[in-house]
Amino acid sequence: MHLPDKVSGLFLVGLGVAAAYGGSRLPPVPGQQIGPDVFPMVVGIGLAICGALIALGIGRHFEEEAEADLAAHSDQPAPGATRSKWAVGLKVLLPPALLLFYVVAVDRLGFVPTGAVMVLATALALGARLKLALPLALIAPVGVHLVFYKLLRVPLPDGLLPMPW
Repeated sequence: MHLPDKVSGLFLVGLGVAAAYGGSRLPPVPGQQIGPDVFPMVVGIGLAICGALIALGIGRHFEEEAEADLAAHSDQPAPGATRSKWAVGLKVLLPPALLLFYVVAVDRLGFVPTGAVMVLATALALGARLKLALPLALIAPVGVHLVFYKLLRVPLPDGLLPMPW
């Protein structure tokens, strides 16, 4: 296990605990069964669990086996071996570029089309094939919209494509 994995895992544990604690301090809303505390607490607990798994190195063995197996049965170099600094730089700029795109486009296009573009761009940048990225880009924003609208009762911008619920 690499030291950066332990450090980043422990950082995520701390961030998750802070989010859960901050969520638990939010005042309840009268008349609602689910208050504003639920979402940050669920995300915080999930983040803390994932951070602990990263810090402990759980799953790393499977990742190393898969990379070694791929290298043994392929003529191509290991993933990431041929990446140029330019390509890595573009991937680093992708999250802030997508955030800026969301801020500019969500009110005009709406959440679902904006989310679809963001999911598609992210999936393709992370190496997914178009055969997987396109259905994911079509389904994921609708699912997120449904969760926010029905479960959390947080309206998202409709834009060009209002949802039937």
